[in-house]
Amino acid sequence: MNIAQRLTSNAKIFPDKNAVVFPKLTSHGNYEYTTLTFKELEILSNKFAVSLSKLGLKKGDKTLLFLRPSLDFPAITFALFKLGVIPIFIDPGMGKKNLLKCIKESNPVGLISEKEIHFIKYFYKDTFKSIKFNVTTGKFAWGKMKTLKKLKEEKIQSLTTASSDPSDTAAILFTSGGTGTPKGVVYSHQVFEHQTNVLQELYGLTNNDIDMPGFPLFSLFTIAMGMTSCIPDMDPSKPGRCDPEKLVQNIKDQRPTFVAGSPAIWERVADFCIAHEITLPSIKYVVMFGAPVSTKLHMKFKNLLPHGTTYTPYGATEALPVSSISGEYILKHTAQLSDDGRGTCVGKAVPGVEIKIIKTSNDVIEKLTPDLILPANSIGEIIVRGRAVTKEYLDLPDKTREAKISDEKNTFWHRMGDVGFLDEAGLLWFCGRKTHQVETIDHLLYPIPCEAIFNKHPAVKRSALVGLGKPGNQIPAIVIERKDGQYLSGKSRSIFESELIAVAKKYPHTKEIQKIYLSRSFPVDVRHNIKIDRLKLKEEIEAYEKN
Repeated sequence: MNIAQRLTSNAKIFPDKNAVVFPKLTSHGNYEYTTLTFKELEILSNKFAVSLSKLGLKKGDKTLLFLRPSLDFPAITFALFKLGVIPIFIDPGMGKKNLLKCIKESNPVGLISEKEIHFIKYFYKDTFKSIKFNVTTGKFAWGKMKTLKKLKEEKIQSLTTASSDPSDTAAILFTSGGTGTPKGVVYSHQVFEHQTNVLQELYGLTNNDIDMPGFPLFSLFTIAMGMTSCIPDMDPSKPGRCDPEKLVQNIKDQRPTFVAGSPAIWERVADFCIAHEITLPSIKYVVMFGAPVSTKLHMKFKNLLPHGTTYTPYGATEALPVSSISGEYILKHTAQLSDDGRGTCVGKAVPGVEIKIIKTSNDVIEKLTPDLILPANSIGEIIVRGRAVTKEYLDLPDKTREAKISDEKNTFWHRMGDVGFLDEAGLLWFCGRKTHQVETIDHLLYPIPCEAIFNKHPAVKRSALVGLGKPGNQIPAIVIERKDGQYLSGKSRSIFESELIAVAKKYPHTKEIQKIYLSRSFPVDVRHNIKIDRLKLKEEIEAYEKN
């Protein structure tokens, strides 16, 4: 089993169909698009594979991959899969300290990257000391370094894909580190294969569908399905700063049926479309992931998608997808419950995945025993089991031990790091990260249910629950980001705070929250630009209170 065999198969079935489409904005303000058919992508990936093999890369070698979205990105990635070389994907937006730490700990022997990374390498030689083979996207190379352009000159166009055991490592994907230290997640060929099958089944995708991925790695799945992947004109490392006008033009030009990415992208696109009275008739699926999606955003898209709806899969780098739900179902059945503080419904388990809720604990759990499992409607820690769940972290046995629980079937469960509950119908409700729950003397408060109440106020853009002090004796506080961005003071602030407290007192789980703070702009995660960094807000408030 090798996930790259899917590309080879697709190239034989529909060789002349576009596999990848790339946009270029002209001086006239319109777009020109370059393409690779499945046959051309197969040939280019073979050329890259042969060239990389001649350079010295071999099966089992780990190789850092830092490429911007392009026609070359999927070709290089599938080339590495074909060789059995293990690409390492690290989010460059995680910050210099974490980035350098991840690179050093992953111990790669190859580096295929934009030219800037090769210059940075010379300032951090110890971090990159394991690198033996270098490839640049730039025009110039030095020493034994090769350029991508040079690799494309390879004459051999065919290749026998390396045979791989289903459990063999296919890639290393690093978590973003948004709620802790970034960790390398080991993806096997079997996990990739199962994820591709599940996503295809979940959304009823066929090779007639067209993809526009707001998250670059998602295109690898859709290309493997035989879909055309149209790369959008945006910086995927900064989804919250995307230009919605450009994305809407890409959608108009390429008519994708399936678009995916952070809610930060689609919030901007929805607002632009509403302001300009634009609908998106080609789109059947708007798939948003990375953070809970507001009822308001589902509602916005209801009138923008005459032939489609929104979807919100739940999962993590270590387990994707776990569950999924449509915006259509949410608006009909769960939206009001979420707005009243029940949590965010993220649907039922996808095929091949099991979900359980256990008693929340910060300790290592060696074995899953019946006494740990909670009944329906009880909030606890979410754990999952299935073929889409990764087995371990790269060279971090202690972190693996903390995150996995063995059971009587000699399989394992992954601890999602989230809290929530299953209702009587088997629907999973998300209540927040385990590290973000607030533990007072008498109660446990959960971010998503509490924040939903404060979000009812018409001036509130979003809110964040924080616990001041140490767990077990925390004082709950709510931080507000207003829609107008104002940082109120004096009488206007007092009025605003009293209005919020009046709303909170109507609900049993928020009636004790008395402390209110304002923030002009919340700190968010680097990958999706939408997960609120509540721990950083807590640190900022506690530092402010000390001064």
